[in-house]
Amino acid sequence: MNVDLRSDTVTQPTPEMRAAMAAAPVGDDVYGEDPSIIELEQRVAALLGHEAGLFVPSGSMGNQLGLRLLVAPGQELVCDSLAHIARAELGAAAVLSGITFRTYAAVRGIVDVDAIAGMITPNAGPYLVSSAAIEVENTHNFGGGTVQPAERVAAVQALARETGLGLHLDGARLWNAHVATGTPLDELAGGFDTVSVCLSKGLGAPVGSVLVSSAARIAEARVWRKRLGGGMRQAGILAAGGLYAIEHHLARLADDHTRARRLAEALGADPATVDTNIVVLQVPDAAAVAKGAAGAGVLVSALGPTFLRFVTHLDIDDDALDRAIAVLGPLVTTR
Repeated sequence: MNVDLRSDTVTQPTPEMRAAMAAAPVGDDVYGEDPSIIELEQRVAALLGHEAGLFVPSGSMGNQLGLRLLVAPGQELVCDSLAHIARAELGAAAVLSGITFRTYAAVRGIVDVDAIAGMITPNAGPYLVSSAAIEVENTHNFGGGTVQPAERVAAVQALARETGLGLHLDGARLWNAHVATGTPLDELAGGFDTVSVCLSKGLGAPVGSVLVSSAARIAEARVWRKRLGGGMRQAGILAAGGLYAIEHHLARLADDHTRARRLAEALGADPATVDTNIVVLQVPDAAAVAKGAAGAGVLVSALGPTFLRFVTHLDIDDDALDRAIAVLGPLVTTR
C-alpha cells in the first residue's frame, strides 16, 4: 500500500465513522428537515461562536458562498497571493460572482496588515475598483500549514472595522490551529463575518464543510447553495461523518503535527517552521522527486517546479512515516 502524503483529504473513513454514518437519522435537507445536518450546523456554529451554520459539499463552496455574501460583482477582495481562494479554486470567485482580487506577497502566508492597508480602496466610486473585503487563511495551506499569529489577525480585523470592509476566514484547517495553539475555536473564528471550516481534511470525514455567519447571512447563503447546485437531500449520512470526526478525531491532530515536525527534520527542513501537519520544501526539481517517490510507493505533491508539499494525517502512522523518510531522504538530498 502506498504512503500517501499528497494531502489530508485522502483519508479513509474509520469503521466506527462508517457505522455512525450508516445509523444517521436523515430527512430532506432542502426542506430543512435533516436532523443530522441540523445538529452538525448548530454544533459547528456554537463551537465557532457564530449564530448559524450551513453544511456544504466542499471547502471551495463554503469559501465561495462566504465571499459572495461580502463582495458584490465588480468589487474586489484582498488576500495574499498564495491563498487557496486565489490559487486553487479555479477562478470561481470571478466566474461565479464577478469578484476581482488584489493580492500581496506574504512570507509563509502570514497576513501583512501594512501591505493590506497600502492597497485597499474602499468606496472608490466610478474611478477605481472598490475593495469590499479581506480574506485570511488559517492555517495557511501553501504557506506550509502556518498558524496565523493572533496579533496579526487582530490588526487586520481592526483595519477592516476602521475601513468598513468585510472579513472572511478560510478556516479549512482551523481545527489544526486550535490544537496547535490551544486557542479556543470561538476566539480563532471571532471577529470574522464569514468562516468556512472543512470536515474532510485533518478530521477525516469523507465529505463536507460548514460555513458559519449570522443567521441572516446563512439564510442568504442557503439560497445561493441551491442556486449553485449544492442543495442536498438525505445528506445526513454525510453530516454524521462530520459529527463523528469532531467528537473523536479533533484531539488526535496533535499526532499529525508531531509527525510533520519529525518528517521536516529528517528531510533537512527547519521543524520550527512546521506549525501543524504540512511540510513544504524547495528542491531543484520537484517533479523528479515526486516521480521517484511514487515509484517507491510514497506519494507527495509537486505544486511548482521546485515546490514540494507533504501532509500528515489520520492514515499516516509512525511506521508509514518511517517508510516515507527512508524513500524521500535520498531523493531530496540528491536532487
